[in-house]
Amino acid sequence: MQPAQFWKRAIVFVDMDAFFASIEQLDEPSLRGQPVAVTNGLRGTCIITCSYEARAMGVYTGMRVRDAQQLCPRLIQRPARPERFAQIATRMTDALRERISPDLEIFSVDEAFLDVTHCQKLLGTPESIARQTKALIEEVVELPCTVGVSGDKTTAKYIAKSHKPNGVGVLPPWQAGEHLKDVPVTKLCGIADGIGRFLAARGVYTCGDMASLPVGVLGKRFGYPGRRIWLMCQGLDPDPIHTSVAAPKTLGHGKVMPPDTKNADVLIMYLSHMSEKLATRLRRHSLQAKSFSIGLLTRYGWLGDTYRSTLPSNDSKLIMSLTRQMLDEHWRGEGISQVQITALDPCPVDGQLELFGDDQQERQAVNKAVDTVNQRYGELTLGPARLLKRSDMPNVISPAWKPNGPRQTI
Repeated sequence: MQPAQFWKRAIVFVDMDAFFASIEQLDEPSLRGQPVAVTNGLRGTCIITCSYEARAMGVYTGMRVRDAQQLCPRLIQRPARPERFAQIATRMTDALRERISPDLEIFSVDEAFLDVTHCQKLLGTPESIARQTKALIEEVVELPCTVGVSGDKTTAKYIAKSHKPNGVGVLPPWQAGEHLKDVPVTKLCGIADGIGRFLAARGVYTCGDMASLPVGVLGKRFGYPGRRIWLMCQGLDPDPIHTSVAAPKTLGHGKVMPPDTKNADVLIMYLSHMSEKLATRLRRHSLQAKSFSIGLLTRYGWLGDTYRSTLPSNDSKLIMSLTRQMLDEHWRGEGISQVQITALDPCPVDGQLELFGDDQQERQAVNKAVDTVNQRYGELTLGPARLLKRSDMPNVISPAWKPNGPRQTI
């Protein structure tokens, strides 16, 4: 057994409790203690998250609002406010990095890992650091959270989940293997149903069963992730804290439409909206792209293709011309429920655009002026006239959200 005072490796996992709903209750005191459901706009039909008061009535994330209202007639529906949620998340992670440990990995908008191994002499035992972390979050953002601490990332996350809400879970690394022995493998982060079925076919249902499966079986099938899974189940996840954020390989924007939309003008409006958002985001981060994936979701699957411009661009006019090409080639009036436009090869602007004539230079100047106005007065204060009647559904936070750079997507 290791000494109780210091751990060879100590990882803290922070998980905010009902994050979006808790922010609504923070900003509107009358909602405290009430069943609150956050949806993508007041017309949203699917619950993004809900307060614990709503959960006690059987409401859960992903449930349809109409079904939730049958279970909980007093349910209060609130529209998502992604800008506010991102503001709180950024404040939280800045405080953690400055006052707990600089070795911080932002896992999602409401979750983070911290390596506190080298903080033990300064801040105390891992359990003490976990409690300090929880207290800091409550001080800085005035919101409840659950904190887990163990010797690796996967176990810290698992032990935090098992102590929600508003708890602190502590599992010393030398006890992790025994503690996880009877836990179903699919309860661990990263082992989804597909991998679970692969393991079940080989007699592995619990973490303890993994010891009977040669690591080479997983390594041959999944490569390094397979070997990591084998170790995760024993409380030995080797994955380090990733403090740097890799540049995204793609940048995209999509939007859900009214079901079975067949009106060409409405469809073009949505595509124009996504073209503007993508072009603006590329320009904000001094990026451009040459290849764009453009897709429409029907009840039978996706329509669309990859389209390429002659030169790399971050101009919405060019992107929109590619979407019209896609419509001409692939759309035959089918009902559409979602649009998606993705830049497949974003790269830094190299300054060569000015070599290709007055038209491009003029577009650059126009885009710069439009961006300046919109940054000051709000998204699409200036924009194409067709977007005057765009969807009133609010923006959403990307699952890959990070506080800075191209991944700070709303």
